[in-house]
Amino acid sequence: MEKFVAVRKNSDGDIIELKTSSGKVVDYKQAQQMAKNGEVEGVNVFRGRDGEEHLRSNADGDPSNNLDQLPAF
Repeated sequence: MEKFVAVRKNSDGDIIELKTSSGKVVDYKQAQQMAKNGEVEGVNVFRGRDGEEHLRSNADGDPSNNLDQLPAF
């Protein structure tokens, strides 16, 4: 199963693209859909206080694999 291994952020520090373990690059909305479809492991989609859906790493106590901590590409 795929995992997200790197991220690209905009000038505000928001994740706009993610790279999968197979090298595929997807935008944030595509990444959310992949998570909803069970196509990628280690992440989930939740609805934030702002009413929008957001992508986040599954809680495992290891901050090094949080999406924000992944290397840039």
